[in-house]
Amino acid sequence: MPSRLKTLTAFGIIYFVWGSTFFAIRVGVLEIAPLLLAAIRFSVAGVVMCAWALARGERLPGRRQWGSIALLAFLIFLLDYGLLFSAERRVPSGMAAVILATIPAFTAIGEIIWLRTQRLTPRLAVALLVGLGGVAVLVDPSLGVAGAPVYWLGAVSLVVAAISWSGASILMRVLPLPGSKIMSAGTQMLVGGGLLAVATVILGEEHGFHPAAVSAGAWLALAYLIVAGSLLGFGAYIWLIHHESPTRVGTYAYVNPLVAVVIGYLFGGEPLDARTALGTVLVIVSVLIIITGKARRSDARAPLDAPLGVERP
Repeated sequence: MPSRLKTLTAFGIIYFVWGSTFFAIRVGVLEIAPLLLAAIRFSVAGVVMCAWALARGERLPGRRQWGSIALLAFLIFLLDYGLLFSAERRVPSGMAAVILATIPAFTAIGEIIWLRTQRLTPRLAVALLVGLGGVAVLVDPSLGVAGAPVYWLGAVSLVVAAISWSGASILMRVLPLPGSKIMSAGTQMLVGGGLLAVATVILGEEHGFHPAAVSAGAWLALAYLIVAGSLLGFGAYIWLIHHESPTRVGTYAYVNPLVAVVIGYLFGGEPLDARTALGTVLVIVSVLIIITGKARRSDARAPLDAPLGVERP
């Protein structure tokens, strides 16, 4: 049995490190173009993770697996992360985390429509309505809730990002992928970093980028995203899914938004008003209902909604 200290440390990493990466993204994109920042993060992390897998004797993916990896990299890194990094120039990091916490809701919808592995029960219907209501509270100024609404275009981008991640989560269950979670994650990050780099050039985001003009804080944020967010966080996640139940590991899905909101408020001066509080509570309640309901039906050794081998965020 793993020691209690190791277990608590691993949970602390996926709770607080992953929750804090939203604020690190916010710090970085204020000085470095969003797609460029994301491209650097995932290219470096992908190289390190692939090297780690090869050092363990893992084999490179086969031809069909590379096709799956490219599709998932497009959905997860170019769409999901690209939109997240870009949105955080206008959307507070805590609110970005809360909106992305709707991923289990969109995954459940996808399971109902495409996989047919879940049906629309009254419990699930209530959870979906509560979660979407939470997003509406954050965005809609006509509801009369105290506090400034989230920038609507950024909110739409984040909803599209959540749908993209959910689609990848569903596809990952049927696509051929490497058996090694480390190799699968590393190659997805590597291809995703390449796609983000291409998008950076197409959109001209590299123009005007002068490394010497970037502050130490932004570079530290990037290093934190690579080392703590991608490598350390992924390592803790993989360790946990081999030692703990998926129900317990899946709790990060509703702890991360709380951590992101508090860190954004304490260190970034982000709003913590009635609108923020109500929207956050509604979304987290929705995630809690969906995940606990799914846990009772899922295999005891299968992770819940997160795509295997890729961390969030």
